[in-house]
Amino acid sequence: MTPIAERPRVYLAGPDVFFPGRSAIFERLLAQCEERGLAGLAPFDGAVAPGQQGASGDALAQRIYEGNLALIRSADAVLANLSSFRGLEPDSGTVFEVGFAIALGKPVVGYGVSERSYASRVADEIPCLPGAGDGALVEAASGVQVEGLGQRLNLMLSRSVRLAPSAGAALDLLLASGFPRPPWPGPDAR
Repeated sequence: MTPIAERPRVYLAGPDVFFPGRSAIFERLLAQCEERGLAGLAPFDGAVAPGQQGASGDALAQRIYEGNLALIRSADAVLANLSSFRGLEPDSGTVFEVGFAIALGKPVVGYGVSERSYASRVADEIPCLPGAGDGALVEAASGVQVEGLGQRLNLMLSRSVRLAPSAGAALDLLLASGFPRPPWPGPDAR
């Protein structure tokens, strides 16, 4: 096995850090990376430096923010859990990390997203109806348009991130793309 320092590094983004079973979740994700010759980077790997564990509030938040950005910068790719979190959308912190990685030119693969369109999932939870004129779906109470276009997520995510049904399948998709050799094929290369 290639030494960990020489393996392609994959940052593990997602709301998993909030779950009671987070240690087991990250152990599984790290093992899936290891099985594929990749080095997984859990978001808390660089969040708080030794001797700074007692920090709280703004100081701790800043250290976590800086630590996670440093990990993303050091990564070769990002694996993102984009499942719905506290509503119909992925975790906002994860979405920020995805955007940051895309801006840095790093490949991002995601998982945990329903095969159904975002609009159909919204219509299951919020009363909606066809809008006047163009027939685009709108929320019945407010008239706010629901993003359509048949995408599984907001188009900014669905067009920038390659999606797979599971973390393992997303890692396989990443490797099948030729990763870690650049250039990374964008969503249009599907």
